[in-house]
Amino acid sequence: MVNSTVSLFQSLPSPQPEADRTRPLADRMRPRTLDEFVGQEHILGPGKPLRVQIERDDTGSLIFWGPPGVGKTTLAKIIAGMTHAEFIEFSAVLSGIKEIKQVMADAERMRQYGTRTIVFVDEVHRFNKAQQDAFLPYVEKGSIRLIGATTENPSFEVISALLSRCRVYVLKALTEEQIVGLLYRALSDKKRGLGELNLEADEDALKKIAAYSSGDARSAYNAVEVAATLANEANSPITEAIATDALQKRVLLYDKAGEEHYNLISALHKSVRNSDPDAALYWLARMLEAGEDGLYIARRVVRMASEDIGLADPNALAVTLAARDAYDFLGMPEGDLALAQAVVYLCMAPKSNALYTAYGAVHDDVEKTAQDPVPLHLRNAPTGLMKSLGYAKGYQYAHDLDQKVADMECLPNNLRSRRYYHPTEEGIEKRIKARLEEIRQVKANSSQRHSDTEKKRSKSPEED
Repeated sequence: MVNSTVSLFQSLPSPQPEADRTRPLADRMRPRTLDEFVGQEHILGPGKPLRVQIERDDTGSLIFWGPPGVGKTTLAKIIAGMTHAEFIEFSAVLSGIKEIKQVMADAERMRQYGTRTIVFVDEVHRFNKAQQDAFLPYVEKGSIRLIGATTENPSFEVISALLSRCRVYVLKALTEEQIVGLLYRALSDKKRGLGELNLEADEDALKKIAAYSSGDARSAYNAVEVAATLANEANSPITEAIATDALQKRVLLYDKAGEEHYNLISALHKSVRNSDPDAALYWLARMLEAGEDGLYIARRVVRMASEDIGLADPNALAVTLAARDAYDFLGMPEGDLALAQAVVYLCMAPKSNALYTAYGAVHDDVEKTAQDPVPLHLRNAPTGLMKSLGYAKGYQYAHDLDQKVADMECLPNNLRSRRYYHPTEEGIEKRIKARLEEIRQVKANSSQRHSDTEKKRSKSPEED
């Protein structure tokens, strides 16, 4: 956080020495140059856009969007070092408009003396609109170069005016191979890393740490630092067993309120729709193990039963509702299996979106067409006045008819004969389709008979 008493004209505290063992390993091993930086070759490789801009000292304002521990803060510090700019770091959690405006004013004064300022805002998505607005005039005038870091989609989390003045670069999670390389570097570096311990490490142990870190270098450094302590105390190399003890719990990339939340539920839904039980179970487990609310998943699974299966297998809805009740009753981990059962059932059920499509078409007509009144013959007539006005006149009681189907229009006049539901040939819908065609034929025959009767009645005596 930038303290409200700090000015760019004051001497800022000297950076801590790299060998300071009180600092976390991840901080000590932070790359200092682009050559030390690992990953993000798609934007930092030779000739790639961001590298070219950094080397030309022409980065402008930037937003780095990517998962935790991939180097967003590190990259901002490297840029500041290569461009010889003042580097001011904000915490979006702790800083307010007052601190922002003070630093902006100091930066504007320093610019008059030829000193440029890079303002780095970690978790920029946590700034509200007013706080983000406070940066705008200074970014627009070039008083500062803003570098924002976010794990959330900036399209949704950064105001459009600020977003339009920044280049957005997407940073990717590090690969397991890249993280293993970083861990070997940390174990051999005597100045900044753990090299003074002279520890050996099994490759499988480092691979396990890398796999469990989910592409987050900071998490991997934290785990190997604990593993090194355990191994040193046991006078042992870092084995897979020691790595397991150090990890304790896998770090899963997940934010229940952010984009990854929607990415994973989307992956689950689309795997179910594509009848892929293996993928569906994987995405289900990813969400549950990361701490997602099982009842949220249950609600979405119930939705899938109606949206993607519908009447092709009406039992799908009953299965998903039972899974929801079971999870509510058992909780986790026992209730997880009920959700897994429902998900696999949906994967294997015949698929139809006919009901979903039909309701969507109806919804569009309700929104876009005139709200015609209910036809008189469909209205209830509990009073004499209503009967005298024609309510219920011409209504045909289906149970009194031989085939239980009346030739009677049940839509309003402006939507007469509109068809919304088109059943497929999948599952039970095949039988529904046949029955619907039968009903429509009965109505057509009845309509023809009615038409023939009316024609006979309208004939003159001479024609008879």
